[in-house]
Amino acid sequence: MNNYERRTPNRGNQRRDDQPTNNSARRIRHREISSRSIAYELLNGVDRDDAYANLLLPKLLDQSNLSSRDSAFAQELAFGTLRMRGFYDAIIEKCANRSVGEIDFGALNLLRLGAHQLLGMRVPAHAALSETVNQARAELSLGSVGFVNGVLRRVSEKSREEWLEITTANQSDKAEALAREYSHPSWIIRALGKALESDGCGEELEALLEADNVAPLVSLVALPGLATVDDLLDDGCVMGIASPIGVELPGGEPSDLYLIRSGQARVQDQGSQLAALALIAAREVTPNEEWLDLCAGPGGKAALLAAAALEVGADLVCNEISDHRAVLVEKALERVNPKVYVRVGDGRDLGAEAPEGFDRILLDAPCSGLGALRRRPESRWRKTAKDVADLTKLQEQLFDSAWAGLKPGGVLAYVTCSPHLAETTAIVERAQHKLGAELTVLDAVPVLHQLNPALKLNKQRKTVQLWPQIHGTDAMFIALLQKTERPIEPEAKATIAVASEILDSTDDAKPKRVKPRTKKIQPKV
Repeated sequence: MNNYERRTPNRGNQRRDDQPTNNSARRIRHREISSRSIAYELLNGVDRDDAYANLLLPKLLDQSNLSSRDSAFAQELAFGTLRMRGFYDAIIEKCANRSVGEIDFGALNLLRLGAHQLLGMRVPAHAALSETVNQARAELSLGSVGFVNGVLRRVSEKSREEWLEITTANQSDKAEALAREYSHPSWIIRALGKALESDGCGEELEALLEADNVAPLVSLVALPGLATVDDLLDDGCVMGIASPIGVELPGGEPSDLYLIRSGQARVQDQGSQLAALALIAAREVTPNEEWLDLCAGPGGKAALLAAAALEVGADLVCNEISDHRAVLVEKALERVNPKVYVRVGDGRDLGAEAPEGFDRILLDAPCSGLGALRRRPESRWRKTAKDVADLTKLQEQLFDSAWAGLKPGGVLAYVTCSPHLAETTAIVERAQHKLGAELTVLDAVPVLHQLNPALKLNKQRKTVQLWPQIHGTDAMFIALLQKTERPIEPEAKATIAVASEILDSTDDAKPKRVKPRTKKIQPKV
């Protein structure tokens, strides 16, 4: 194992960006709880507290004691409203005769929920109107109640198709029209279109946008050595179409399954499974390899790598920049291999602190998340094109660090949950230009086909781009990159020859495993 000393950072006022605040959960206790009140509080939490919908909803539901049917209604109402917010806002502006920026966010969120019930769900119009107005009476001022009632009545006068025609009329820019119809920001539409064209499937744009607006089934992974796909199929799951160790849960909660509760299986998108498996399958594993998951939080891929490492006798190190995310990684690993070392530190420094220390490195880089819009309904409204520019700088720095930490002959898997060309092929092309002959782009297509021969992949490229509408996964990008072995200089060959003769002449000489050349990480004061 690499010789590290764990750094414990300041545990002061550190915001947990991967967990929702408790404000929304506390507020719901003081109101009459229903499916619609849960959905309303979730939308407010997303807007007011910058909460993550997929993390806040379970908190709200846990405190509600709603039936399974009502909980499902709350989720469909809230998540559907978040996905289609752009479309509904355009309708609301026409009906209110003012911009959404001039409407109080509480009233605006009730209008969005009402619009989704009227235009996106099978809720009778009279029920959608009366329930939303009643909710307005409980939440808003008297004047706002009348405003909500009047706007929603205008919304109810036309069908979804009629509103689509009205809101896209006179749109000469195709991206702007698609942005309205499929409720994506136009800059995302353009970015996805370019990525699809680069992958030879530009005609898939509308199918991709449609897939982004449909909630996917929950994907599970059978961790190698701990569970099998057959075990999960016996529990009522159905076979996935992408990963050889992945299944889908057609209904119910993952926690209902014993294999999930015991940690033998996990919730994980099948694209993420393929990314980790591709790193392992890129070349034959040799004994005592050193593996690194450079950006390991929250720990899904780390758990899969840890299970596989146990099977092949490899050592895994995980790294995370903050203490609370490192704790999430440790929790993910505790049922798989609690002995895996989890380092807390900036991944941009690790390559210099552990030069050429690892045989395989997974760099699942922080990214815009444009490949997971179907799972994170609010994320499309939070990202901007500038965010991508800022992220690419970080991605380049993490790549350089990972490359410095990779042994000659080692393999780096550069992975993003985004198809944006600036975050994917541009990062690889920059590395090729900078590193030259030191870097070889391995052909990931046959590696992925080795895992699943049925995958439909572009054989004209060496990197792999997965798509929701084609592969049933998040839009994961996978590049496999190998560091060229350096030739041994004549002087070094002579030294090795002399050393071999000395060892051969020593009866008790025994080969010993050489540790990776690393620097001990010192705690920061």
